[in-house]
Amino acid sequence: MHAFDVLGDPVRRRILELLAADELSAGEVTAVIAAEFSISQPAVSQHLRVLRESGFAMVRSEGARRIYAVRPEQLKTVDEWLEQFRRSWGPRLDALGTEIARGRRERRTRNRTNEEDTP
Repeated sequence: MHAFDVLGDPVRRRILELLAADELSAGEVTAVIAAEFSISQPAVSQHLRVLRESGFAMVRSEGARRIYAVRPEQLKTVDEWLEQFRRSWGPRLDALGTEIARGRRERRTRNRTNEEDTP
């Protein structure tokens, strides 16, 4: 399965967000995901399996518990692929930020002028 097929699913993206913050047991992941997405434990397990088999997550046993964590290597591959687009996004986003700041300055100036003209 292609990395973007894996990441295209909102449930799997949310699981990765949870695991990026800390290692979690399968039960902890299931509790959050089931509450947020109203899906069953088997469905969450299937998403965890897809993340594990695609290299985005790893699992280790701790007694009877299965502890999941993010595997950064696969995310690094996605990040490297996205870098080619960031090069073109960067200047455009910088220009957008400049225009937003210019608009804010102009509004502040207009507001001050209007306040001074008000008796």
